[in-house]
Amino acid sequence: MLLQGIFPPVTTPFYPDGNVYFKKLEANIDRYSKTPVAGIVALGSTGEAIFLSDQERRDVLKSIREAAAPNKVLIAGTGSESAIDTLRLTDYAAELGYDAALVRTPFYFKKQMQPPNILAFYRTVADRSPLPVMIYSVPPFTGYDMPAELVIELANHPNIIGIKESGANVEKVRRMVEGTRSIKRSAKVTETFDAVTPRMLKSSTQGNGQGRELVAVEALTGSSSTAVTVISGLKTRQKEVGFQVLIGAAQTLEPSLEAGAVGAILAFADAAPTACYEIFAARKEGDVELARLKQSRINDASVQIVSGFGIAGMKHAMDFNGYFGGPVRLPLLPLTADAKAEVERLMADIRN
Repeated sequence: MLLQGIFPPVTTPFYPDGNVYFKKLEANIDRYSKTPVAGIVALGSTGEAIFLSDQERRDVLKSIREAAAPNKVLIAGTGSESAIDTLRLTDYAAELGYDAALVRTPFYFKKQMQPPNILAFYRTVADRSPLPVMIYSVPPFTGYDMPAELVIELANHPNIIGIKESGANVEKVRRMVEGTRSIKRSAKVTETFDAVTPRMLKSSTQGNGQGRELVAVEALTGSSSTAVTVISGLKTRQKEVGFQVLIGAAQTLEPSLEAGAVGAILAFADAAPTACYEIFAARKEGDVELARLKQSRINDASVQIVSGFGIAGMKHAMDFNGYFGGPVRLPLLPLTADAKAEVERLMADIRN
């Protein structure tokens, strides 16, 4: 499956009393669906997933799935501290029709998170997962920085298709890209090289009322080279993708793309999806100077808002840019008036 492009890891809107505000979530998803982002990530770190109950996570996944445009790749954050809990939520995401599972590194028992533990965890999840698996390494939150060597070893598993690397380490990105270059896989794409997933094929068939040939998941995720004829009016072709490295730090987007990353899952894209996409698009078109110019435009805002003010800052930046951010959940606290003014200053030239 193709993972190229920009993906916002969407926030979870709350009412002032702390309950999930599903209508605002659906409105945000509808708006993201009209932007040039490649897809949407549900239940990422920016979605405050760790603060949600099991039922709320399921309800959020369902709400996003129903509101998203059919041509956007849908990635579900399903990682938990145990393999069995991770698989339970992954199974549910697959039932809803998500395209891939984003599985963060376990971290609570840090001293026990040695290479054999991490390898066994991801291999077990990937062996049993009905969805293609993406590794999610996010050391700023977990305190565990997954070594590039482990990523390279896991990349050989046929159901592990990529990684979101949020450590802001461009050299690590380069090592992972170089270390997985020998992995050859292919993915179905449209005539214009956009992603095609089983859910999209099903949606296309239902939309035009035509029947279609049964499509094996293996043929769409790259573990088989079998040609598939889809009788639904959607013309497809094959694209070589290999193991796909995405990054999670907006301030390193352009240099990471230069190092071989194929895209990014960016908290900053929650408030400024188009500004992030413009960097990706310029790089894709080979205009390095423009990409670096666009990168410099977001650097201060992305670092100070995402890393400095955190999720409360991102949500206020969303409010400022016409999305619904709203309140955070305790123990996170709302921004002060001075902090809100600073966020607005940083976002003044990054309007959508």
